Amino acid sequence: MPQLIPDPWFFIFFFSWAIILLLAPQKILKHTILNEPSSKTSKTTYHTWTWPWS
Repeated sequence: MPQLIPDPWFFIFFFSWAIILLLAPQKILKHTILNEPSSKTSKTTYHTWTWPWS
């Protein structure tokens, strides 16, 4: 039964996962936050909501 012989498919499986695990973090880390919030420029303002029936 060919599915019991690990030689043909195990190396393809192993190397495909190795490539995915090596390339994916590099592509994910390229996406950086362009506008990082700083404490000096950002103010936290709270807007209160007034209900007309209260």
